[in-house]
Amino acid sequence: MAMHHMVAMDDMPGMSGSRATPTPSATPSQSHAQQSPQGAAADAQVQAMNDMHMEHGGHMQMTTGRPASPADQQRADQILAALRVAIVPYKDYRAAEAAGYKPFHAELPQPMYHFTNYANAFANEFSFDPTRPTSLMYKRVSGGYELVGAMYTAPARSTDDQLNARVPLSVATWHLHTNLCLPPAGQNAAAMWGPHAQFGLQGSITTADACAQAGGTFKPVIYNWMVHVWPLETDPSKVWATEENPGAMGH
Repeated sequence: MAMHHMVAMDDMPGMSGSRATPTPSATPSQSHAQQSPQGAAADAQVQAMNDMHMEHGGHMQMTTGRPASPADQQRADQILAALRVAIVPYKDYRAAEAAGYKPFHAELPQPMYHFTNYANAFANEFSFDPTRPTSLMYKRVSGGYELVGAMYTAPARSTDDQLNARVPLSVATWHLHTNLCLPPAGQNAAAMWGPHAQFGLQGSITTADACAQAGGTFKPVIYNWMVHVWPLETDPSKVWATEENPGAMGH
């Protein structure tokens, strides 16, 4: 899933993308960078927040779960019901494309493909609407793509309480990609993948000092908070599955 996120989320509006892979030269992220009040102070706040979240493999922060409650479950069920209705037309991936969901790097083999709506990504910087996912998740099948899930995003500077207000932390686990070391210029992208990778979201380097010693460029936080939902699952335990609790993520 690390490569999957790296490819799919690069330069999403409001996310400080790594540019590890090519992206279109003109995207809403350029205008958003001018409008959204994210700077050094916000970055410092994000870094402070990271200390309060669970660390996952050095390259991911995950929200801490909260005690289950009937009210949270009811709210999660309402989110799920609204999403299920909203994405019915997008079972046909061509309808999703017509509605503004653009596939990222369809030319690359991936376990799943993000079809991202930049307008939704921008709007989700400021508010939450369960019918407005940032991305739809598809797996490639003969003749096209099959819809399997969706992804919501929230600003990287969000607190746990703010994330909980969107999707309850007793039901779902949000994650934030962190500690990315990009390889020095001229190094093959293969240095970021594989069992012995030093760089990238699968690499062994997870600190600024180690990245500097390797001649890389360190990004303490990349992209925004994300949460996946698999609304077409019939097993309730798989609907809000995560990397830590894979469930539906085996698709």
